[in-house]
Amino acid sequence: MMLSLLIAVPLLGALVVALLPRTTDGATARYVAFGVSILTLIMSLALLSRFDIDSGGYQLTEEVDWIGAFGVHWALGVNGIGLTMIFLTTVLTPIVLLASWRDKEADPRRTNTYFAWMLVLEALAIGVFAATDVFVFYVLFEATLIPLYFLIGAHGSGHRSYAAVKFLIYNLAGGLIMLASVVGLYVLSTQQGGPSFLHADLMNLEMSQTTERLLFLGFFIAFAIKAPLWPLHTWLPDAAASATPGTSVLMVSIVDKIGTFGMIRWCLELFPGASEWASPVVLVLAVISIVYGALLAWGQDDLRRLIAMTSVSHFGFIILGIFAFTQVSMTGSVLYMFNHGLSTAVLFLVAGMLIARRGSARISDFGGVQKVAPVLSGVLLVGGLSSLSLPGLAPFVSEFLVLAGTFTRSIPLAAVATLGMVLAAVYILVMYQRTMTGPLNEATAGFHDLSRREVGAMAPAIVLIIGLGFVPQPLLDVIDPAVEPVVTTVGVGDPPQRAPLDLTQQTEGAHE
Repeated sequence: MMLSLLIAVPLLGALVVALLPRTTDGATARYVAFGVSILTLIMSLALLSRFDIDSGGYQLTEEVDWIGAFGVHWALGVNGIGLTMIFLTTVLTPIVLLASWRDKEADPRRTNTYFAWMLVLEALAIGVFAATDVFVFYVLFEATLIPLYFLIGAHGSGHRSYAAVKFLIYNLAGGLIMLASVVGLYVLSTQQGGPSFLHADLMNLEMSQTTERLLFLGFFIAFAIKAPLWPLHTWLPDAAASATPGTSVLMVSIVDKIGTFGMIRWCLELFPGASEWASPVVLVLAVISIVYGALLAWGQDDLRRLIAMTSVSHFGFIILGIFAFTQVSMTGSVLYMFNHGLSTAVLFLVAGMLIARRGSARISDFGGVQKVAPVLSGVLLVGGLSSLSLPGLAPFVSEFLVLAGTFTRSIPLAAVATLGMVLAAVYILVMYQRTMTGPLNEATAGFHDLSRREVGAMAPAIVLIIGLGFVPQPLLDVIDPAVEPVVTTVGVGDPPQRAPLDLTQQTEGAHE
């Protein structure tokens, strides 16, 4: 019952926070929410300690009849991929809550609901990453839209209503398309022995080629919107520009990963033939996302939109690694999901601190900040360098694995994708130069550096970025055994290694 408890604790915590008396400073709600997130993190560490990293299958499984007439079960379980994403969720949530401690509300009495929605989102995300029943997965997948809609629309700024509605329409449309495929799976399972939504049962279904491809498309389109993949990405910049920094972190670093996670768990494992059929188009779309997102990031003057467009580029790398179908590239993609979550969290949170101090998100309104806030500048530099995959920082390892695995599948696509690394160096360093270096802007002269609370919030992410940059093996040991059976299921696998021709045989052949 560990997984169910892991979901229940933040849900109950959210209920408590929402029911606490409203105060002008919301201090009690903040402390309770933060305490619940720390408890959830401790429980996830206990989950890690009970996980057998040598097993590639599902562990800590739970299965209880929920709607028996329709074959629906409350079924949970984790492999190395799901466990990695749950750990990312439980690590980032307390970081976000601590960093959001001083977020200003138009009505301070809404602080309770702000922190309660964050805990609800944490619980739902954990449930999505643990669900092994596709009906449960779908319900939780759609339920994540509710807290995000209110976090953007009720607690954001600027064109928040427009951004929240656009976010909801895009993701609801994707969810409805996926629902059609979920119903299709139910019909197939009913025809072949009895209704079931369990992952293990659905993997054994027999279906025609056309049916498999149609069902695959229903899932893939929903995940491509969530991820987001070009050209279905346009909701993201608006949502990121209107949301609070903490909401942006939860949305991009955690919830959007449901898209790429779902591609592995449901698209590749349930529809291996259709996944292989669609892979050439998906790989091209992924490469377009990499280059297109990087070019748009280069042209942004809004800090939040720049970070959002960098994420479009990074998600392109993740999807590229998944659909290259090599164990190296897919392992790199899962590791990339974790590492991108850390680096993007740092960028969004530091950007929020800058915007709160300056009152503007425009890059051109900053300048020379490192002269008055060297610690803030240093944290932004680490976050930026990790985003451009500097060797020695965590994202480098994952990006290298994605490209190395993709090169064995398609040299042209991998070569074009490499351009994304070059462009990343440009847009990150130009952003840093314009905001942190140069003459001190008069409006930034009164900046104060990071407080102890802000340093405490950012420190865990910085430590993980640096630590996993030098020692990524602990995560790779968890991820790799789970990736191997997925690659085997698709049936493509790593291309055979080309052994160099023996020079002795070459010489003998020449003499003959």
